[in-house]
Amino acid sequence: MARYLGPKCKLSRREGTDLFLKSGIKPIESKCKLNSIPGSKVGSRRERLSDYGNQLREKQKLRRMYGVMEKQFRNYYKKASKLKGSTGENLLKLLEGRLDNMVYRMGFAVTRAEARQLVSHKSIMVNGKVINIPSYQVNASDEISVSDKGKEQLRVKNAVNISSQLGISEWLSVDQKKLKGIVNSIPEREDILPDIQENLVVEFYSK
Repeated sequence: MARYLGPKCKLSRREGTDLFLKSGIKPIESKCKLNSIPGSKVGSRRERLSDYGNQLREKQKLRRMYGVMEKQFRNYYKKASKLKGSTGENLLKLLEGRLDNMVYRMGFAVTRAEARQLVSHKSIMVNGKVINIPSYQVNASDEISVSDKGKEQLRVKNAVNISSQLGISEWLSVDQKKLKGIVNSIPEREDILPDIQENLVVEFYSK
């Protein structure tokens, strides 16, 4: 399955919620008509979904939010199911632990897609070593920094300006002047978006 390259708002509208695919400096409502379903008539209501439909939509919402392809997402679920504890929470922690997500969380990119590009283009370092794999799993106490190459990019400077207004997650320590940060800990469930129903994703793959 190819990576989706179309309008970002279309994905958020399909799921009826903000997938954080666009910069967060302005409310999502000012950019996307979330109540409008792509391909439907204006004013039409969302159909009531079956249990399977709800599970599918939640899976798609989470997958699209983190920009992960279907096969890779399924592999994350399989790995999460083998770890101790809640499979759903383990899945969220694995997704949050991706390098591209950490770059986004630290405010070096305005979206996860932009963070993924920075990583792929060798503009991000982990513990002083360039890592160009977006799915690289970051550990607690790891230092993430922008390379000299990345520091010259205008999009990084813009992202830092925006993040200074929005704030940084408490489980991260970020030096915005030096463009580096420390992962104090991998976030717990309460630190991750509350409107995600990971139990529905588990139910989807359990069938």
